[in-house]
Parts: sequence; structure tokens; C-alpha cells
Amino acid sequence: MKNTEVIMIGLGYIGLPTAALIAEGGTHVHGVDINQQVVDTINRGEIHIVEPSLGNSVANAVKNGFLKASTTPVEGNTYLIVVPTPFKDKNEPDISFVEAATKAVIPLLKEGDLYIIESTSPVGTTDKMKDLIYEERPELKNKLYLAYCPERVLPGNVMHELVHNDRVIGGIDERSTEKAIKFYSKYVKGQLHPTNARTAEMCKLVENSSRDVQIAFANELSLICDKADINVWELITLANKHPRVNILQPGSGVGGHCIAVDPYFLVSDYPMESKIISTARQVNNYKSFWCAEKVQNTKLKFELDHGRKAKIALMGLAFKPDIDDLRESPAKYIAQRVLQNANNEEYYIVEPNIKEHNVFKLTDYKSAYEKADIVVFLVAHKEFKTLSKEPDKILLDFSGVFK
Repeated sequence: MKNTEVIMIGLGYIGLPTAALIAEGGTHVHGVDINQQVVDTINRGEIHIVEPSLGNSVANAVKNGFLKASTTPVEGNTYLIVVPTPFKDKNEPDISFVEAATKAVIPLLKEGDLYIIESTSPVGTTDKMKDLIYEERPELKNKLYLAYCPERVLPGNVMHELVHNDRVIGGIDERSTEKAIKFYSKYVKGQLHPTNARTAEMCKLVENSSRDVQIAFANELSLICDKADINVWELITLANKHPRVNILQPGSGVGGHCIAVDPYFLVSDYPMESKIISTARQVNNYKSFWCAEKVQNTKLKFELDHGRKAKIALMGLAFKPDIDDLRESPAKYIAQRVLQNANNEEYYIVEPNIKEHNVFKLTDYKSAYEKADIVVFLVAHKEFKTLSKEPDKILLDFSGVFK
């Protein structure tokens, strides 16, 4: 690709929308992904993930020659690292993907280039990558611009939020911060807040940990209300009438590659200081276990009451409503745990946002709802909200479909 400006390492749920946004703005973008099928799909002007309006953006960018993908990087002026940062055993963060992506572009770097990490990372990761770069390319020391800028978008509304949300941008020095702000200002209408790399890294972790703690409070309330025979949805609605109370909605746990993962980065590095954060993680993980046990107990009671095995619909596998992302999904965990304890019951697994799954045989949501004796709402997909509540079915509504 001629005059390539931006090299996007990682074409997943954040990398591809970001690449498409930049390319639609008239900047040549070369996207890189290790999955050849993903690369081929994008080069056809198609997408491999579900995200509103992303398909049109990618199609236009590819058609107009501003977006191209491959499995290897090429030389550019700005390098964005947007790869996964999962966690290892014992919930320790794994930055090996960031490190591998950085090593892949090190030979291409030249004086004046801008290198930005967007991947959620432990505090100090940008400095580590700086040391790695300068160790292999000492002639470039203090001649590059290095920064960290975390994404803060909501799946299902990514294309809008990439443009309109504020961003926190932290460089390894002031000149790097200014360079990164100048780059993002071409594509982002939200306010760009300057800081240093360590603070920007911490900011991302704090934002998602805060959400996790707030959700844990709602999930804990749902456990208390179940035992107290109180409708938790009504309770929260009433409590939120207080002018200074804003309780979130409970669910079947917490999933996704951010809120369910990022708190562990803090707990791992600051175990003595992160008591509330650690406890919130335990509560949200326990909620998924509790949901699975609730399904197990309900199906056993059904068999005792009716003298036959129940037909059970597990509604939803994604980690949140109306997306196809199953990463760290509590719904998927619950489905797996329920099926592990299966004893000749008939199960219908439903996920309207994906066509097939390599483990679960999927069923249409209307058919599953019609056939099932026990309906377990694990995710509040919009399709489920069109169903009519039927008194002859046992409903386990963990996500508030009928709230």
C-alpha cells in the first residue's frame, strides 16, 4: 500500500473498528492480524465480528483503497498495538501479545515514528516496551514518540463512541503525549486528556474495576433478594428513586475482555491494597456459579414434581446483550456447567448473534422457548424481550428480560 500512515496490529473488536474509522478519514491503514481468515475477510470488504455500522465502514475503506490487511506489518509512521492482554494462571496479567506485536514492528521503526499501545495493560507496560525497543534499536533512543491510550467503548456502539468519547493519552514524556494527542485529534471529537503513560494505564484499570465493584453490589443484592423472596428488579428501581443512589442491574455474572479481566491486573500487582476490588471479582464469579446451581436445583425439582425430565432452554451465550462476543462470558460458563451435570434432559442452547458454535448445537430462540419447560435467561438479548411471558413455563430470569 502506497503512503501507508498507520499500522494497526490487531484486527479484533477494537482494532478493526479503529482501523476502519481512521481509514474512512482518508488515512491509509495497514491492518495486521495473525489469523489469515480474518485478513482475507477484511480484504474482501467484509467483517468477522458483529458491530453495528462497522460493515459499511470497512467496505468503504477497502473499496476506496485506504484499508488493507495482512499477517505481517509494513513500514508506516504510526504504529497502534491493539492486541489481547489475557491473564495467566493465578490471574496474573499476560502481556506476551503486546511484546510480540512490539517485536514485530521494531525492525520497521525509524526516527520520528509514533508508537501507541491501546491494549489494556498493567501499569508500567509502556515503559517496558520502551526499554525493549531501545534495547534492540539503541540508535533510536529519544528519537521516537511512545504513548499509551486505552479505548473506552461499549460493544454494540463502538463506531460512535470511538469518535465521541473522551480519551486519556499518556506519553513516556511530554513530547510523546503531545504527538499522540495530535494524532487522535484528527479522528476523535471527544476531549483528549493529557497525562503520563503510567497514569493512563492505571486509569483504564480503575475505570473497569469501578464498574466491576458496582456490578458486584447489584449481583450481591440479587442473591440476598432471592433468599428474602423480594423482586430485585423492583427493589433497585425503587432504591434508585433516591436522588443520590444509582444501583446498576444484576446479571448472571460479569464477562468480556475488560471488566471481567482488568481488575485482576490491579489485584495481581497490588494484592494488599485491592481488598474491595478482589472481593468484587469473587462476588461476580460466584454469581455465575450460583446461577448454574439454581438451574440444577430447578430441574431436579421439576423431575420430582412432574415425574419426567425437563426440557431446558439456555437463552444467550454472549457476555452482554445484542453482541456476538463470548469472551469471558458468564452465560457460556453457566451453559457449560449445566451441561456437565446433564442427566438425559433435553437442552436447547440459544445465541441469536452467532450462526454456529464449535461446542454447542444452537437452536432458534422462538423454537427453544416454545419447547422448553424451564427457560433460563442468561443474557437480555432484544429478541428475548419480544417473547410473551407464559405461566406454564418455569422462568429463571437472571438478566431481567421480563423485569
